Amino acid sequence: MADVKKIATRESYGNALAELGDKYDNLYVLDADLAAATKTGIFKKKFPERHFDCGIAEANMMGVAAGLAATGKIPFASTFAMFAAGRAFEQVRNSIGYPHLNVKIGATHAGISVGEDGATHQCNEDIALMRTIPGMVIINPADDVEAKAAVEAAILHEGPVYMRFGRLAVPVFNDPATYKFELGKGIKLADGEDIAIIATGLMVNEAIEAEKQLRANGIKATVINIHTIKPIDEDIIVEAAKKTGLVLTVEEHSVIGGLGSAVADVLAAKCPTKLIKIGVNDEFGHSGPAVELLKQFGLSADNIVKTATEAVKAK
Repeated sequence: MADVKKIATRESYGNALAELGDKYDNLYVLDADLAAATKTGIFKKKFPERHFDCGIAEANMMGVAAGLAATGKIPFASTFAMFAAGRAFEQVRNSIGYPHLNVKIGATHAGISVGEDGATHQCNEDIALMRTIPGMVIINPADDVEAKAAVEAAILHEGPVYMRFGRLAVPVFNDPATYKFELGKGIKLADGEDIAIIATGLMVNEAIEAEKQLRANGIKATVINIHTIKPIDEDIIVEAAKKTGLVLTVEEHSVIGGLGSAVADVLAAKCPTKLIKIGVNDEFGHSGPAVELLKQFGLSADNIVKTATEAVKAK
């Protein structure tokens, strides 16, 4: 059996920008002295005249991006999630969000899977921060195919977009020949009546693997990929909640303010349903190998299976 291909979504981001540079001549890329890590260096090599290194000055970079957008360009401001959402929050809010400018933020190295860089760089709060900015679209792709499609979707959307990419290489499970990205639309990957597992980002693959194990144990789960956290697909969430009566969210982000909270908002307003959240609890991460950290923080197929099984038994 052939090995599953694994690609980090930050690689997908850099490759997509380079591929789309020919199609969109008003596409510009900014970086904060991290072009090698964010992979925007791929775009820089092909379009050096449209790539600007703003140095280690992320807040200023967001202002530059706002200026470019005001002149009709489509700027992608790129840096680590901790710096894009954390350090530059005020500039993103006031210079990009408030005037609703057409800026795209490419935030790489999100979540616990940053690994050895440790707690200071493991941004588990970025989705929560960006959700509070009015009009901000948030996309968290699950694999290479979805990430590339999401970059073009961001270009076609008029308004600010926050895109979340990972450092860790993850399995490619979508078929590029058939995959279709629709902004704000979730994707049902499996259908079952016992529990609904709603996942985002690199946790989608873990949810897929968990569903296989659950099915082998006689538990039928609906699995939903939410790649657009804002605006979120309320219809697919409500449909799954009504069918199963039990919802489990899984995310490589704090359980406060992220996917779980967004799903909770939908359920509370439209279909009150028992909800269990798997994510990073109210704690900081720490340095260590990415795969081991994911397991330690419960961000694995095994923990999804354990949690889902206990929840179904308790129904």
